Amino acid sequence: MGLLPKLRPVEYPLLLEPKFGFEPREQQQPRRLKIVTGNQIRKAAVLSFDETAALMSHLRRSTIATRILPALGIAVAVAFAAAGTGGLGLVTPGLAQAGALTKAQAAAGAAYAKALGEFKEILAERRAQIDAKQALPNLPGQAIYLARIKVMSTYKDLTDVLPSRLGRPNRFGVPPAYFDADIEPLIEEYAALFRVMQAPPAHAQASSTPFKDVIDLGTVIARAKGLDAATADAAGRISLGLFFAETNGNQNIGNARSNTYKGSLQTGMTEDRNGSRAWAAIKSRVAALDPVVAARDDKEAARVGNGDQRFNHWTAVRNGLMNAHADLFPQIPAIVKMLPDQIDQMKLFELIQIIPTPTRAALASGNFAAYRISDPRIMGFLRNNSIFTFGKADRARTSATFREILDAMWLFNDKFKGAQTRFEEIKAQGRGRAR
Repeated sequence: MGLLPKLRPVEYPLLLEPKFGFEPREQQQPRRLKIVTGNQIRKAAVLSFDETAALMSHLRRSTIATRILPALGIAVAVAFAAAGTGGLGLVTPGLAQAGALTKAQAAAGAAYAKALGEFKEILAERRAQIDAKQALPNLPGQAIYLARIKVMSTYKDLTDVLPSRLGRPNRFGVPPAYFDADIEPLIEEYAALFRVMQAPPAHAQASSTPFKDVIDLGTVIARAKGLDAATADAAGRISLGLFFAETNGNQNIGNARSNTYKGSLQTGMTEDRNGSRAWAAIKSRVAALDPVVAARDDKEAARVGNGDQRFNHWTAVRNGLMNAHADLFPQIPAIVKMLPDQIDQMKLFELIQIIPTPTRAALASGNFAAYRISDPRIMGFLRNNSIFTFGKADRARTSATFREILDAMWLFNDKFKGAQTRFEEIKAQGRGRAR
């Protein structure tokens, strides 16, 4: 993988994409909308008739009006303006309460409202383009990805300064400090858009058993590396976790944020070729250990022929594992002892995808958890993968230990739990057939 991880600041595998999206396509906020808050109240700002009507229309349909506005201490009333103006003005009867919100709280609330409006706008724009079958821009998922990151980040800033904004748990398992459950429908649309934008190409070769394939390949690779059955099982589980982390378990997908990384394990062409060569070097051992897997490999290799092996599920997973992870499989016994939590184990292997060289250095240090990263480039790679990304406090960090990094990978937890569940289901099915 070289001395440094591949620079993927803008285009990296989706990672968190298919979890999030929205259905109602709300109108954009009125462009001339003014909201009088905090110190602005003191200026007795007055809106025109059109602006006032737009504001009240927005408030009636806003999913956040009942929470954002009260939290910001906004006392809004509509009253007739002075005689002769012929219109309505927005005035604030609660002038005595204007100091209830600090400047930081008001600014945080305004930043979140702005980010949320921008998120809705780009979702609606991309949906309209897709529905009209218009040509999409290059990397069509990047703008909506960044908009989602900004929404979560500004919400964390808001809850940091205004804890009363902490809401109820959400069905995505995101800590409430980072995510307002009221915008779950937006995240559903986000996911729906990504499903369209990175659907597998027409020539992709799917498998009817995609999860079992990943487990079988991870397991046999570990056995070919000389590991016992229990350790090989752990390698199969970890491999399935990587599949979920990279694609949420969707095979043969493209990537709406990258022109480089594609397929079931989101590899580039060079990584895919390197993995293919590494597999060829152990193929004879695989055949001796598991003739069924070897025969399946022959079949899939013939099926893809001279095509792109990243879009055959079997060969994509095989090559991805061999390129980045197989050489680390012999260390699984030590990793399991060091990190007994299975989620942490899968996070470590995902870090081999994101920051391979520092992760290997941490493993070799003798104190993985305490090994500290301070290189700004490495911190940037982490942030690009939603680690230390949300809120000013995290973004201001200049270093982190690997224990802190693992803890900050909370957006991966749901993915890895899903992989654990599917792994146990498939293993149970195998035991049932063996009876």
